Amino acid sequence: MTAPVIARLDPVKLRENSYFALRDAFTRGAFAPGDTVSLRSLAEQLGVSMTPVREAVRRLVAEGALVDTRSRTLVVPPFDAKRAADLKSARLSLEALVLDQAMDQITPTDIDTLEAILLRPNAGPPGLPDLQANYDFHFSLYRHSGSQVLLPLIEALWLQYGAYLNLIIKQPEAAMIAEHSLHFAITEALRRGDRAAAQAALEADISRSFRFLIPES
Repeated sequence: MTAPVIARLDPVKLRENSYFALRDAFTRGAFAPGDTVSLRSLAEQLGVSMTPVREAVRRLVAEGALVDTRSRTLVVPPFDAKRAADLKSARLSLEALVLDQAMDQITPTDIDTLEAILLRPNAGPPGLPDLQANYDFHFSLYRHSGSQVLLPLIEALWLQYGAYLNLIIKQPEAAMIAEHSLHFAITEALRRGDRAAAQAALEADISRSFRFLIPES
């Protein structure tokens, strides 16, 4: 297995930063379902001791991104179609709520910023979807909701979804998708204040990715 790319940390606030660096790696699909994870390897990649990594991993286990098996091996949860369907349902419900709230607050300048994210050069591997832009777009939009309850829940869903995203981007069909077409449909609807169109584009965007995992969805 090729080692996931994880940014090394500044030695300040190691415990907190270790957690955020690993959470980001899981969220953007750096790990695949069934991967085993070594504390020592993670510590080496982050450039820290085992202690902050151990604490970060403990939090990731509690949040469902990792499983601490009976043999004390850390494993990314294997693919499960029922779990994928549950994640899809939860994302559709919660993200629709924050989108609706965000539309009450968002300004034309905010929408310009969202579109600028979509127009950035792809910072990821050539030929693969830009997962960083995808994350930045969605959460920049959702933060305009100002929800202190829903945003952490959505972040937790994306954390669990990240391993499945690793599977999706490896599908040959994924490279053929116009990845930001539905994102631009969302921003166009935002400019018109068209809630129905914005919600329809968001639902299509979320559902499209899950069809690689559960084709009947």
